[in-house]
Amino acid sequence: MSTGIVQIAVTLLIITILIKPAGSYLVNVFNYEKTRLDNIFRPIEKILYRIMGVREDERMGWKQYVIALLLSNFAMVMLMYAVLRLQKYLPFNPDGIDNMSSALAFNTAASFITNTNWQAYSGENGLSYLSQMLAITFPMFTSAATGLVAAIAFIRGLTAQEDSLGNFYVDLIRSLTRVFLPLSLLVALFLVFQGAPQTLNGVQTATSIEGAQQVITRGPVASLESIKHIGTNGGGYFGMNASHPFENPTPLTNLVHILCMMFIPTALVYAFGIMLKNKRQGWTLFATMAAIFLIMLSTVFLAEYKGTPALQALGISGNMEGKEVRFGYSESALFTTVTTAATTGSVNNMHDSLTPIGGLVPLAQMMLNNVFGGDGVGLMNGLLYVILTVFICGLMVGRTPEFLGKKIEGKEIKLASIALLVHPVIILVPTAIAFLRPESVASILNAGSHGISEVLYAFTSGAANNGSAFAGLSANTNFYNMAIGLVMLFGRYVSIIALLAVAGSLAAKPVAPVTIGTFRTDSPLFALILFVMIVVVGALTFFPALALGPIAEQLSMWQ
Repeated sequence: MSTGIVQIAVTLLIITILIKPAGSYLVNVFNYEKTRLDNIFRPIEKILYRIMGVREDERMGWKQYVIALLLSNFAMVMLMYAVLRLQKYLPFNPDGIDNMSSALAFNTAASFITNTNWQAYSGENGLSYLSQMLAITFPMFTSAATGLVAAIAFIRGLTAQEDSLGNFYVDLIRSLTRVFLPLSLLVALFLVFQGAPQTLNGVQTATSIEGAQQVITRGPVASLESIKHIGTNGGGYFGMNASHPFENPTPLTNLVHILCMMFIPTALVYAFGIMLKNKRQGWTLFATMAAIFLIMLSTVFLAEYKGTPALQALGISGNMEGKEVRFGYSESALFTTVTTAATTGSVNNMHDSLTPIGGLVPLAQMMLNNVFGGDGVGLMNGLLYVILTVFICGLMVGRTPEFLGKKIEGKEIKLASIALLVHPVIILVPTAIAFLRPESVASILNAGSHGISEVLYAFTSGAANNGSAFAGLSANTNFYNMAIGLVMLFGRYVSIIALLAVAGSLAAKPVAPVTIGTFRTDSPLFALILFVMIVVVGALTFFPALALGPIAEQLSMWQ
């Protein structure tokens, strides 16, 4: 146990050390500050702007920004859908993989354009190399970039004096050329060095020691794995995801995967403070998120280390079911917490095999959807709770609530409420519908509370744009493909549109001067209030559903 705690502590220390330099770099990129890297990136960016017909000095209001975001994403999702439906006839298909069905192609296209990366297919058997690159790896870059620039636009709205959130296309290009592509290249090269395949050749046939023939699938794995974690995408080249030795060959690659998942979400919170010219504000939000993260990590770690009553009765300590021996309890618990805190969806162990309380942790983090969160959108969801907390605190003391000098009024609260309420609605309503349909219930492989958890997890994963699965659910059916696909789209775009509208509204408001009665939002007291607000709202919203699933299952084990 002590060794595992040391491993976790070292990993968290490295993450903490990277926050400041990474956050400062993000500020340089999106404040358009000159750096020594301009000689490398500017020529490429100018060519892309010229091809796209984009003027760098043109600024967009929130409506223009949203329209540009939606149109670009729509064009990409149509391209992805076409590739998946026609992959049998397209090049780079040495293994002759057939076309995807229409429902599965819709689900997959919706999944990867929304940064969810839910997979109702097995990667090595369901996609050609062209599909892996054009319909999977390509949107892993653009969807991550979309979320990141949406958060940057939101921050600009909090500090602007007019409805001007920047230029979506310029932000998108800069995030790709200066953040995601360089980082992905470095990580991909490291993964190849550690043993991850990177090839366009077909399957390899090998003869085992016993003389049996074994077919080994390979492909452009390292390039997918790098952006998969840096972009908080999830998904996997192989059905086993990051527990597969080709995706995650060594303990060192496991460490790199974890660092990549937390790299941008944590750094962006620090960048938020710099862009506001109030680092205390950024650290206040960071402290709240970190507190929830550490509580969740401790819970899943202790649950898996303790194991189940049945194992304890046999004198066996810990639950190793569904875990890689080379990672053990500690790295599995840390990976589980990180992948659902950063809404990545990559897994190095099977969440379906976690203890009930251990399985509650990834569920709870996706339900909260603001414990650092995915690239960009996690920060936006965290600031959503900040705005609601400021509003409620203002009502309690009889003052007009203000955040960063901007008055929070009815319009902003209505929009924030939409973003807040859509999340539980698109989780709980489809889950209930699934249990009313006999054919949907037939897809559940486990009875009782665990079966409830599997369906609840699937829709929670889709709504949070996470993409991990509890397994035990045959989700490749028309109902689940269409339902989860729609949930992923609503979970992604409704909140982005609503929160950018909030940013546009706040940007047009004058800044009120700070007075003795101004409620400070950069203090330890506010961090505590924000923590309580997130926990209370999350508990009131989702506790009944959790009580039917993992909590009931845990109680049944103690009988």
